[in-house]
Amino acid sequence: MSKYILAIDQGTTSSRALLFDANLRVVEKAQQEFPQIFPQSGWVEHDPENIWDTTVATCKTAITKSGVPASNIAAIGITNQRETTVVWERATGKPIHNAIVWQDRRTADTCTQLKREGQEPDITAKTGLLLDPYFSATKIAWMLDNVEGARTAAERGELAAGTIDSFLLWRLTNGEVHATDATNASRTMLYDINRNAWCAELCRLFNVPISILPEVRDSAADFGVSDPAILGAAIPVAGIAGDQQAATVGQVCFSPGMMKSTYGTGCFALLNTGAEPVRSTNRLLTTIAYQLDGKPTYALEGSIFIAGAAVQWLRDGLGIIDDAAESGSLAHKADPTQDVFLVPAFTGLGAPWWDADARGALYGLTRNTGPKELARAALESVCFQTFDLLDAMKADWKKDQDTVLRVDGGMVASDWTMQRLADILDVPVDRPTVLETTALGAAWLAGHQVDLYPGPTEFARTWLNEKRFEPGMEPGERARRLSGWADAVQRTLSRSREV
Repeated sequence: MSKYILAIDQGTTSSRALLFDANLRVVEKAQQEFPQIFPQSGWVEHDPENIWDTTVATCKTAITKSGVPASNIAAIGITNQRETTVVWERATGKPIHNAIVWQDRRTADTCTQLKREGQEPDITAKTGLLLDPYFSATKIAWMLDNVEGARTAAERGELAAGTIDSFLLWRLTNGEVHATDATNASRTMLYDINRNAWCAELCRLFNVPISILPEVRDSAADFGVSDPAILGAAIPVAGIAGDQQAATVGQVCFSPGMMKSTYGTGCFALLNTGAEPVRSTNRLLTTIAYQLDGKPTYALEGSIFIAGAAVQWLRDGLGIIDDAAESGSLAHKADPTQDVFLVPAFTGLGAPWWDADARGALYGLTRNTGPKELARAALESVCFQTFDLLDAMKADWKKDQDTVLRVDGGMVASDWTMQRLADILDVPVDRPTVLETTALGAAWLAGHQVDLYPGPTEFARTWLNEKRFEPGMEPGERARRLSGWADAVQRTLSRSREV
């Protein structure tokens, strides 16, 4: 009997594969990191072949270690780093350039020029997004314009483009299927979330041939069958969602008003707003949370570019910790009399600021400042940024209801960080028993499509809370810390920022 689901979780720094059983429990998992490529300041790339190789290797490892025959896997679910973009040859599947990563800022000037031309309001009305190099449209155009012969090849129909899920799907199906799901499509700045279709006007504006884009399907859908030579069996691909949307599903945020925040390389908070998109007046994004049975569910989203990456900076850039897990205990020992603030704008500032030209800064340093205070500043920067997102969401959502934040991602293992998050937000923070929420969401989408897993209501009943962190900071202290953060951000914003 085919009673297992293979979830591919292709992230920014590593590829992972998790095998789930019929009860949505993780049977086996594998993970491999791959190199980050920084051709110049503000540019971030991945070699798509590294992504493919590590994806296949982790799938094979998880299957082999589990002892489950590949023929017993009912379906594959894919979740992926969003906005990261690949363009490849249809004939060979070979990428024409490294993937341009979501963090990449090389097209900031293009976005600035389009803003000056007054294009942003129309783009936002159609896509729910702000005009920023974060999204895929300008990345595709850059590759077509900067790789010799690429634009001509695209116009001849020889190239395909898409986010990482589309590239992996193309490879898994041996070029048989060029498709994506609505959540990934909604992150390209080329997809009209009101009409649920690629927008010809936006494709012309960004000079991206609509013919190179993938077909858009539900998040739980028939995405073809894997080539049996790859994993040892022909396995249906039945679920796809961008990583933050997959985590929203994994946290069973199926009701309007439910909110989750994922703390990985970046931090991404999504608030389910139901069947109708809510337009932000606070520079948040309107996006598709998931799409089932042809019906999109929308969300407000705030994107923080640097979360766990700030801890990586402590480890790799400064060398003050050997392992990310040390950051919480180090921060706990920091001098409480020092107000040190890190604004981690290493690749610009995301929501609600959207300042591509801002760069990271430290404030409040004294002769007594050391590794402990820097660790606390790095972890608190994530909490402060989350506060900015939650504050903006409350203003846009305009619903009088209590907020509980469901959290996941690598950083939530730190009790110190989660307690400080609850203190800064002044709301409870719930950490679920199953922390693999991104992979769980992808697995549920695929398993639901092939009738192995129950519907949303029954799935929601399986969610269990491991620990709730209640706010405990004195109001005066909290207000003082938030005031210091706000001042630090204002000092960091670039002079060229256009609001």
